[in-house]
Amino acid sequence: MDAHGAVARISLEAVRHNLQVARQLAPTAKAMAVVKANAYGHGDLTVAAALKDDAHLFAVARFEEAQKLRAGGIRQPILLLEGFFNSAQLEFSALNNFHLCIHQYAQLEALEQTPLAAPVTVWVKIDSGMHRVGFSPEQADEVFARLAAIAQVVQPVNAMTHFARADEPEQQAVTEAQIARFKQVTAGKVKHTALCNSAGVIAFPDAHADYIRPGIMLYGITPFGDRQGTDFGLRPAMNFTTSLIAVREHKAGEPVGYAGSWVSPRDTRIGVIAVGYGDGYPRMAPAGTPVLINGRRVTLAGRVSMDMATVDLGPDATDQVGDEVLLWGEGLAAEEVARHIGTIAYELVTRMTARPRLEYVD
Repeated sequence: MDAHGAVARISLEAVRHNLQVARQLAPTAKAMAVVKANAYGHGDLTVAAALKDDAHLFAVARFEEAQKLRAGGIRQPILLLEGFFNSAQLEFSALNNFHLCIHQYAQLEALEQTPLAAPVTVWVKIDSGMHRVGFSPEQADEVFARLAAIAQVVQPVNAMTHFARADEPEQQAVTEAQIARFKQVTAGKVKHTALCNSAGVIAFPDAHADYIRPGIMLYGITPFGDRQGTDFGLRPAMNFTTSLIAVREHKAGEPVGYAGSWVSPRDTRIGVIAVGYGDGYPRMAPAGTPVLINGRRVTLAGRVSMDMATVDLGPDATDQVGDEVLLWGEGLAAEEVARHIGTIAYELVTRMTARPRLEYVD
């Protein structure tokens, strides 16, 4: 008997392969590898180190994420997708070669008013249709002109945008309108442009521009809800596993777990697996959500609790305590598991807590 709790085994070779897939799809563009949210749950420092020879730029959401990468020895430029939010962050960014996404007037005014020890590289966020952050097309000329007058900003500036519906093939016209709007606003006014997230990299080759921003696809997961990464030549980078910690006989008509929400229709064997919402496995995962044990699919039975979940092994099961359980990864795509749960694979891989151990297999 050799059981263990939840482990996320990360293949760095798969991450490198997935970046190469993105670069092959956009051969004339440079790669801005997105490692925000702890590299989507895969370990930001380790993933960035694995990609340092292939990525031209790294991108994160928060200032603290960029600090962690720099302190960990990552030397490439790092783009702050949310920009900076006080003068200390701005001054630190200038000294540490953080590129800054500027998406509101308060940031522009701070750039105009704060003396810096080194010039900063700016990416102007244009709101081409996402309507979350960014300058409107009507504001763009004013913003470009004001930035051009700031001596401590590297000239010319760059521009970027974000697609709202590129992961919905039936909404192609919406994305094409965003592309056209962005190109009209930025033509002849900026140095580099970046439009494409993972969905854009795959589905909109005419928008690859100077830089692409592969994020979820680096980890072998497709942004398209009805597909999976292997459909596009991607390899899952994470095998999220645990083990059986108990096997018991179970009678027809008996419930399992909190509130007795699942009742067995037959005599069967119930397996208890060492994973729960304390590890980040979603509590809302319903009965019927698949896992792999000894190469075969079995399904959740009853509610996921904090530390354990139960599965219906079947009446003829020979599985034993200590056998490994694959929650998602090679052979059971995170995208499929997410569809059963009613969420997206992005959430599965980023919501893991600190309890599961990360292991790097190559």
